[in-house]
Amino acid sequence: ERRESLALRNVEGVRIRDLEAQMKANDFHNEHESYELKWAGERDANEYKKQLARERRESFELRNAEGRHARDVEATMKANEWQKEHESYELKWAGERDAEEYKKQLARERRESLAFRNAEAARHDAVMAELLNLAREKEHESYMLQWAGENDAKKYMADQEELRRQSLAFRNAEGRRHREIDEEMKRKVVMENAENEAIAAACQRDVQQYKSDCAARDRASFCLRGKEHFSTRLKEENDRQLRLDEEHESHLLDTAAWQDVNEYVEECKRRKRLSLAFRAKEKRRHFEHEKKQRELKVQQQHADT
Repeated sequence: ERRESLALRNVEGVRIRDLEAQMKANDFHNEHESYELKWAGERDANEYKKQLARERRESFELRNAEGRHARDVEATMKANEWQKEHESYELKWAGERDAEEYKKQLARERRESLAFRNAEAARHDAVMAELLNLAREKEHESYMLQWAGENDAKKYMADQEELRRQSLAFRNAEGRRHREIDEEMKRKVVMENAENEAIAAACQRDVQQYKSDCAARDRASFCLRGKEHFSTRLKEENDRQLRLDEEHESHLLDTAAWQDVNEYVEECKRRKRLSLAFRAKEKRRHFEHEKKQRELKVQQQHADT
């Protein structure tokens, strides 16, 4: 019975040591899983930070591309404005050159007209002088010839006056035609200036429209980035809530594990108390049995003696 009791106690001790080793292994396993979860969370956090940095770089690249495109468009518009302004100045200078050429042509025609009139006047003076000479030479002729000469002179004077009036009428017509041409040129210049101003106003409206479009696109980009930031914060909040839930579940599991451990320890203590009580009972029973054996032996000795 003593050997059986010792064997029972050895088996119980081995079982208790195995249970303690199993509990330690479970503790190590739980601690390892906790560290694994912690490391996984850190890796996920690092991946999320890298993803945020990558998205931020992509956002910067997109905004840089938009800014470069806007600058290119603005530079193109400025180049077009400068080209149009240069063309306007070229047209203006061409009109001024045409006006100068026209003025030179008018001055040349006026000089030619004056030269022609001077030649006509000189020829007329020469004719008059010749006529006077003829009249003086033929003054001794008959009065009939004198009267005929006078009549011819009067007729010639009338013809010259008619020619003079026709020349004045022609010059008046030429001057009127030149003034009409000047007025037409002025109207053309005014119309070209009005067209240039209308083109400049249309360009300004296009610039204002492009600026408004850019402002609208910037507002849309700000709204999109606000929405993305809100979704990012919402995702972070969801991740934090998930982590809190996981931590709560882990805490509940740890609490349940500690409760199981405490219950197992209490069970072990109860079993140990029961084992001690059983062993004390066995010891008392062995002691009583030995006592009875000793008494029987003493009685047997007494009976033998």
